[in-house]
Amino acid sequence: MAEEMLVKKTEYLTAGMHIGMKSCTPYMRQFVYKIRDDGLAVFNLQKVDERIRTAVEFLSRFKKILVVSRKENAAPAIKAFAEAVDAKAIAGRFSPGTLTNPSYRGFYEPGVVFVVDPLIDDQAIREARKRRVPIVALCDTFNISEDIDLCIPTNNNGRKSLALMFWLMARELLKKRGDLKKDSDFKYTLKDFGGE
Repeated sequence: MAEEMLVKKTEYLTAGMHIGMKSCTPYMRQFVYKIRDDGLAVFNLQKVDERIRTAVEFLSRFKKILVVSRKENAAPAIKAFAEAVDAKAIAGRFSPGTLTNPSYRGFYEPGVVFVVDPLIDDQAIREARKRRVPIVALCDTFNISEDIDLCIPTNNNGRKSLALMFWLMARELLKKRGDLKKDSDFKYTLKDFGGE
């Protein structure tokens, strides 16, 4: 018997977290439930839910989380996530040297780097690799998982999908750390994360 999902299946569906792309890399196929008639890949929500749990478990081991995204529609979600779990967010351009150049004024040494899209956030990934910092990434069907330590399969383009993902991750991470006793204690709403 599979355990209950973190949110109702309808919430995942409404946010569009299950919608992939028309191209699918070999690694991402394991998370795909089916390919629709129009060619779009659809994620298996059970696997998405399981991966969120795994990622929360993994992230809970680190005090300093750096969350990164160059995508404009991810900015509200990653900023709210960083505020909720006491992480650091870099929305927009990731300045070269942020992780590798100690004399750069924006230099930061995270325990783990969490990126929204491995394709676009490649600078952060390259620097994290150089510093041997583990990398967690939201991966859509077209993403390549190379250099990623933990991939969370999801629609990493949609604003609603990103809002729900980061809202959920923040809530579960706070519960894991013991800062929240139950879901209803989580004071943030999806709206705070850029959702509706």
